[in-house]
Amino acid sequence: MHSPIWIMTSAFDQLTLDQVIQKAQLVGVQGLDVCVFRKDGTRDDFVATHLDYDHFSPDRAKEILEKFNAAGLRLSLGAFDNMIGGEPSQRIKNQNHILKLIRMAHLLGGDDNDVNVGTFVGYNHELGNQENGFEKNLEEYQRVFAPIVRYAEDLGVTLLYENCPMEGWRSVGYSGTFNNLPGVLAARKLMYELVPSAAHGEIYDPSHDVWQQTDPVEVIRHTDMNRLKRVHVKSTRNNSDPFWGNMYPTQQVNATLAASAGVPLPQSEWDRHHYEATLPGFGLGDSMDWRKFINVLQERGFRGPFEIENEAALSKGTGNMAAIMQGYLATVLNLSPILWPLTEEGYQFPVVEYKELKAAAAKDVPVVTMEDL
Repeated sequence: MHSPIWIMTSAFDQLTLDQVIQKAQLVGVQGLDVCVFRKDGTRDDFVATHLDYDHFSPDRAKEILEKFNAAGLRLSLGAFDNMIGGEPSQRIKNQNHILKLIRMAHLLGGDDNDVNVGTFVGYNHELGNQENGFEKNLEEYQRVFAPIVRYAEDLGVTLLYENCPMEGWRSVGYSGTFNNLPGVLAARKLMYELVPSAAHGEIYDPSHDVWQQTDPVEVIRHTDMNRLKRVHVKSTRNNSDPFWGNMYPTQQVNATLAASAGVPLPQSEWDRHHYEATLPGFGLGDSMDWRKFINVLQERGFRGPFEIENEAALSKGTGNMAAIMQGYLATVLNLSPILWPLTEEGYQFPVVEYKELKAAAAKDVPVVTMEDL
């Protein structure tokens, strides 16, 4: 079996689902990680909502499965917000929203169709600022996610955590930038011990470890491969900083003092670490060895989707649709010789390995909230 290449739909936030499907066919990928963020959420960066989560029915699920089968694509769902920290009312809304996505995934066939639900965990800094704050966040994770994972398991759906530390989620006035619990492998392993269910796993994005000076190859060598369901394709070009170094975030100080000393300050919440988001093979060098990374994944038996998450400054960052599409096309061309066999038409995903999505669940299930659980 050969790994397919998918697209995460966040870069197409201005398009409808039908338009995104057309773009995916032009790029030549085999699936979509469909973003279904809250429309009233607090995030304004790389978010999109490509399905109506408030009126999702078995009939709508049937339509979606037929649409994707007609296009020769598979799918998953995702929304990535702070589930255990931040403003309490927003936190509850985020939790209830993920429950809606789990129900949607169930109606779309769940694990039988490999329709997973991607999420963040987030971080609770009120707890984190205390002594043993990291462990207290693990305990809060267990309290919140144990019933969520149990609900997913009951519906035959797998929940996946993405490992972005979300370094820009707090004001630049804070000294730390660790804002999402599964941002390091150790946390993910501890999480599985606290909630010992097969109904949760991970989406691994190597770019986040690269700018943390961590080798993704070694991370994969220590990863429980039964937990790894997706790999994000997003690159990082690390830039050395002589003023603040590359271990800690750039700190905010008095602007007049900094100017007098000739010291640079962060220009935004996301300007804390010294890297640029890129795509493999598109425009800039890359601070990771994709062939070595993919080789170790294949050696360890990974055959899941490689999902292109386009946050590249030279692609999605331009706001230019042609540049966005060029980024996707370049990435597919860059990865195809490593992932796919050589044919008379070049390196191609074997058509015989595509599997149609099965019929949806015939019986509806009600929408639930955390209070119900």
